[in-house]
Amino acid sequence: MRRLQAFKFELMPTGEQQRDLRRFAGSCRFVYNKALALQKTRYEQGEKKLGYAGLCKALTEWRNGADTPWLSDAPVHPLQQTLKDLERAYQNFFAKRSAFPKFKKKGQSDSFRYPDSKQIKLDQCNSRIFLPKLGWLRYRNSRDVLGTLRNATISLSGGKWYVSIQTEREVEQPVPSAASAVGIDMGIARFATFSDGTFLAPLNSFKRHEARLRRYQRAMSHKTKFSNNWKKAKARVQRIHTRIGNARRDYLHKATTTISQNHAMVCIEDLQVRNMSRSAAGDTEAPGNNVWAKSGLNKSILDQGWFEFRRQLEYKLAWNGGWLIAVPPANTSRTCPCCGHASADNRTTQAKFACVACGFEENADVVGAINVLARGHRVAACGEWVQSGRSAKQEPTEAIAHLIA
Repeated sequence: MRRLQAFKFELMPTGEQQRDLRRFAGSCRFVYNKALALQKTRYEQGEKKLGYAGLCKALTEWRNGADTPWLSDAPVHPLQQTLKDLERAYQNFFAKRSAFPKFKKKGQSDSFRYPDSKQIKLDQCNSRIFLPKLGWLRYRNSRDVLGTLRNATISLSGGKWYVSIQTEREVEQPVPSAASAVGIDMGIARFATFSDGTFLAPLNSFKRHEARLRRYQRAMSHKTKFSNNWKKAKARVQRIHTRIGNARRDYLHKATTTISQNHAMVCIEDLQVRNMSRSAAGDTEAPGNNVWAKSGLNKSILDQGWFEFRRQLEYKLAWNGGWLIAVPPANTSRTCPCCGHASADNRTTQAKFACVACGFEENADVVGAINVLARGHRVAACGEWVQSGRSAKQEPTEAIAHLIA
């Protein structure tokens, strides 16, 4: 079994290396924006869109041109990788997987990638990595890097530089150490409720720092834009956002690791988080209702990190030999697990479930998790795989057949 894994570390560059990192990230951003502007101009003139090979020819002209000679100082492979990223963004747009590519702004997601593993040298004993035109950079070595190097991505976050090293290695086909199955109901009052009655309390990382973040953002708004005091205030705001994101990721990683190690089959709701957290403001012709309440709900949904929770569960269960099944979320908290009666009257409050047909009472989130697990068993037994709100008939795979045997 081939496993791709990334190992992320904080870099400790010198002052000269920090300046080079910023210049290279700026060069990649410039090439991306210039290539995007060129594609838009060709479209307006009725010409055909340039492919990756055509953009590489244009990049050679830009590097050798008199207007942008400083592009030749940056490594060429990260610049070419930027053009590949733009080509992939266009493909995702035409496939209706994402919006139209946008111009990149300075200070937002500054990063660049070295795609050629032959140019990268990793010295784990001395905690340093060699990158073209940067030399040896020291990093905080927190764990061993396993496998063969494929590429390295340099990124800036919260005023600190990080390197993400992607590796590839062959591992044995994993066999789940546990034989149990569990259903999970996602929520806000309870982050995750399991079908056995236990639950995980929400972290609410953003909510904990919201008052402090608001105070620093207000102070930043009173500063003259792009002044030294404004930059210091902006750095404080960025540090708070970094702390919020780190706390959320740490919580999700610990939760998903525990779940994937203790269960062989996990059933969750196929939630469309993007649609659920969409703004209800509407437009001038058709304004929305309860916009303020929906805004607070959207903030709470995004603070939980439901999509990231599902993403981590999927690959960690695969690494441990388990299986993740997504089921339709409709009426999971309104259907009685005893008699099967589904009605909105069964759930009178947010937490209480009381079946009007048979009188069964239980916490509504627990009922939802039980129904999710039952639907997961039916999906596994009948061979119906649910994804993106649609179900398609498929034969049960060997992995599912082994789990339900």
